Amino acid sequence: RYTIIVLPGVGISPEVISIAKDVLFLAGSFEGIKYEFQEMLLGGAALDAMRVPLLGETLSAAKQSDVVLLGAIGGWLLYFHSLPL
Repeated sequence: RYTIIVLPGVGISPEVISIAKDVLFLAGSFEGIKYEFQEMLLGGAALDAMRVPLLGETLSAAKQSDVVLLGAIGGWLLYFHSLPL
């Protein structure tokens, strides 16, 4: 079993990431590989929802995971604020 942290991002990225998850699931089913997906926020999506671009728990989970599936991480608030990570 592989743990995959999913950071779908913004714009069209969530749709692309959704398809990527489906492909991983299908490919894994042929080889008996199982995945555990854990979705979290990063960048503009996190900034919109929680007012910070990267939560400590997201970073910690990413470091402990086997894979990070990363979408585009933009967002309009990122263009107007200088925020340290």
